[in-house]
Amino acid sequence: MRHHKNKRSLGRERNQRNALLRNLATSLILRGRIETSEAKAKEVRPYVERLVTRAKTGTLANRRFLIGQVGEKQAGKLMEKIALQYKNRKGGYTRIIKTVRRLKDGSFRAYIELV
Repeated sequence: MRHHKNKRSLGRERNQRNALLRNLATSLILRGRIETSEAKAKEVRPYVERLVTRAKTGTLANRRFLIGQVGEKQAGKLMEKIALQYKNRKGGYTRIIKTVRRLKDGSFRAYIELV
């Protein structure tokens, strides 16, 4: 039974799912906007929002945590550029925009972007 299991499995095992979320977060940080499936966008949103919140405090421990999560280049961009943009914002750093369904398999598509 799935009682209290609130995460989407995305058809993957735990390690594969974590790797997918890290890759999506890395791409979102580097590009600012990515297109993916709606389910993946909804899963990566809280992951990225937590990273941005950590980047806003700017301590050494948080920098090391971010490097472990998304890599050194992306952690630097998070702390030096993105965190400064959202200095006075309390949350809601990302936006999901739903688009048309894919013709091939009918999957729901969406853009996720940094606001």
